[in-house]
Amino acid sequence: MIKMKQRLTYKHTLSGCMTGFIVQAINNNLAPLLFVVFQDEFGLNLSLLSSIILVNFLTQLCVDAFAGKVTDKFGFRAAVFAAMVFSALGLVLLGLLPMVWSNTYGALMVSTIVFAIGGGLIEVVVSPLTELLPLGEKKSTMALLHSFYCWGQAVIVLLSTLFIKIFDSSLWYVLPFVWAVVPVSNAIWFLFVPVADTIPDEKRTPLISLLKDKRFLLALVVMTCAGASELTVSQWSSLFAEKGLGVSKFLGDLLGPCLFALLMGTGRLVFGLFGSKLNLLRVLKILTACCIVCYLTMVFVPQPIISLLACGFTGLTVSMLWPGTISNTSARFPYGGTTMFGLCALFGDLGCAIGPGIAGLVADAIGKSSSLIEIGASAGLTAEQIGLRGGILIGTFFPVLQLVCLFAIGHMDKPVIKENTSFVA
Repeated sequence: MIKMKQRLTYKHTLSGCMTGFIVQAINNNLAPLLFVVFQDEFGLNLSLLSSIILVNFLTQLCVDAFAGKVTDKFGFRAAVFAAMVFSALGLVLLGLLPMVWSNTYGALMVSTIVFAIGGGLIEVVVSPLTELLPLGEKKSTMALLHSFYCWGQAVIVLLSTLFIKIFDSSLWYVLPFVWAVVPVSNAIWFLFVPVADTIPDEKRTPLISLLKDKRFLLALVVMTCAGASELTVSQWSSLFAEKGLGVSKFLGDLLGPCLFALLMGTGRLVFGLFGSKLNLLRVLKILTACCIVCYLTMVFVPQPIISLLACGFTGLTVSMLWPGTISNTSARFPYGGTTMFGLCALFGDLGCAIGPGIAGLVADAIGKSSSLIEIGASAGLTAEQIGLRGGILIGTFFPVLQLVCLFAIGHMDKPVIKENTSFVA
C-alpha cells in the first residue's frame, strides 16, 4: 500500500475527483430516467415523481449545511470515502427495495435519501479538494472538473436507455446495481491517492465576513438560480420528451437529456481550455439570456423536434452557471474553505430542489384544471402535455432572476474583503 501511495500523484487525485462528479451524475439522473417506468409500473403521478427530486436535493441541502464542518474535522479522504459509500449503498437500495417492499414509493424515498447523502458530501468536498491541488490554472481546472458531471450524465442516459431498449423496462432494477460499481471503485481509489490538507482555522475567512459581502450574497442567489435552471430541464426532459412532446423514449432521451448533457459538458470543456482569455461574468450573462430563449422555445414552439433541440441546447446555456459562480467566489475568497463551498452547494442544491419540484407541482395542477385543459385542447395538446409545458414555463423565472443578479454583481466594483480582489466584474 505504501509503494502504491508513492507512485500516485495529485493528478491521480484529480481523476478521482472527476470520477466523483460522475457518481454525482448517477445520483441525480438515474431515477428521473426511470420516471416513465415508475409512472407505468407503480402508478406514481407527477406530484409524487417531483417529490422524489425534491427529497433528493433537500437531503443534499441538509448535508451541505454540516458537511464543511465534518470535513474540516476528519479530512478530505474520510469525507470523499463516505460520499462514495453512501452513493453506492443508495443505488443498491434503489434496485432492491422496490422489489421486496410493497410500499414502492417509500422504497424509492429511502433509496433516494441514502444516495443523496453521498451526493451532498460530493458537492461540498470535491470542489474545494480540487481547488487545493497544485495543478495549474484554478478556473480552468474547475470547469474541467464539472464537465465530468456532464460526461457522466450523457453516458448514463445513453447506456441506461440502450439497456431498457434491448432488455425491456421490466428489468430496470438491474441498472442501479450496475452503476453502483462506479462509487465502489472510486471509494477504493481514494484510500490510496494523496489528498491536500484542509485550510487551518486561523487562516479561514470567517463566515460572518462572507455574509456581509453583498456580492457573495448575490452569488448565493445565482447559485440557487443556476441549480434550478439546470435541473428543471435535466430532471424533466425525459418525461417531457415522451409524454409532453409525444416522441419515443429512445429518440426523446437522445435528443433531450443526452444532448443536454453533451452540450453542457462541451461548454465546460471549451471554457476549461480557453477560459483564461474570457470575461467570465460577461459569458455568464450571455449564456443566461440564451437559457431564457431555450426555455421559451420548449414551451411555445409546437414542433416537437425544435422543442427537443431547445431542451438539448439548454445544456450549453447552463454549462458555466454553477462552476463559473464557484470559480468567481473562490477567487474572491481564497480562504473561505469548505464552509464557503458548503454554503454555495447548499444554495445550489436549494435551487436543484425547488426548480424541478415547483415545475412538477405546477404541471400536475395544470393537468387537473378543466379550463386550462380546454385551452390546451384548442392547441392540440393533451392535459399532460399542457401541464408539462406549463411547468417548464414557470421554471423560466429562475434564469430571469439570475440575469438580474449577474447585472447587479457587474455594477459592484469595490470589494469588501481585501484578501483577494480577482473577482471578475
